[in-house]
Amino acid sequence: MNNRKIVIERVDTPQGQIALITMTNRRGASVTLSNLGAGIVSIVVPDREGNMADVVLGYGNAADYLADGPCAGKVPGRYANRIARGQFVLDGVSYKLAINNGPNALHGGPTGFQNRLWDVALVGDDAVRFTRLSPDGEEGYPGNLTVAAMYRWSDENSLELTFDAQSDKPTIINLTNHAYFNLAGHNTGSVLEHELKLMASHYLPTDETLIPTGELAAVAGTPMDFTKAHAIGRDIKADFPALKYGKGYDNCWVIDNYTPGEIRLAAVLFDPTSGRTLEVKTDQPGVQIYTGNWLEGAPAGKGGYTYSDYDAVAIECQDFPDSPNKADFPSTRLSPADIYRRHIIFTFKTKAS
Repeated sequence: MNNRKIVIERVDTPQGQIALITMTNRRGASVTLSNLGAGIVSIVVPDREGNMADVVLGYGNAADYLADGPCAGKVPGRYANRIARGQFVLDGVSYKLAINNGPNALHGGPTGFQNRLWDVALVGDDAVRFTRLSPDGEEGYPGNLTVAAMYRWSDENSLELTFDAQSDKPTIINLTNHAYFNLAGHNTGSVLEHELKLMASHYLPTDETLIPTGELAAVAGTPMDFTKAHAIGRDIKADFPALKYGKGYDNCWVIDNYTPGEIRLAAVLFDPTSGRTLEVKTDQPGVQIYTGNWLEGAPAGKGGYTYSDYDAVAIECQDFPDSPNKADFPSTRLSPADIYRRHIIFTFKTKAS
């Protein structure tokens, strides 16, 4: 086996200096991270024949990650996903957020965590820790929030992401990673032949603006049923409200047997062509599946590749959308006495044809 190594490249942009950190494990597989949005820029892993490919969508120009529509690979926050009408009440106080997705707030606002330069530190030879202070009132959220996102890359091609946060006032928080995966390679076109399995027998129906209604609906007998693996594109054009609202899949599924603090398997993605498999584990209650329905028009991809709709799928482990306005959903409140901690683990494997 090879030795592990970490290489740091710094890119000067009008927004500031972006750090790109590449961790290569003993098998020669690598992950490249950016301190812009604490994001994943590249994951290079082998197929069933040992051929390496980059399986994460991204851009050729590091500065293009700033304020990009797809939020490619980054950590959105302070609250990932949507909050209805950009409003919530906490301890009797009403808070108003920026409206940046139809009538709703999305991913913490236009200058959310995904569009900030985080501080960066290496942790040994296998981990990178990004940190930042989100000041009280940033994007309308209460409390000075200290937040960290640490990525650890193992010799078994497993990327573990750990979030930690504390606030000096009661606030709300919901963190995830928004990487787009195409296990055949980022520049190979549609992902609709990939097979997806979700450990979720219920999903969250939404209104036409993609705000959950509050119902936990059974997937059985609907195009939302991925309890048995099948091609993502099999039912994507079905006459079904969720698929019409989002122009494809853009919904949150409820992970079965959720127990706070317990890491369990949430999703398995498989590409029959390359044999690459991605297993996703988490201690979060939900997983948002987004099939890249609006990738058209994204910045130029790595190597100058032009991305099209449905060229990748995002598997975003998170708390439920609009939880601050849904008393029956798991709470996303963070009190000063508490520590927010969540895990997401992406493990890449292969299997024979």
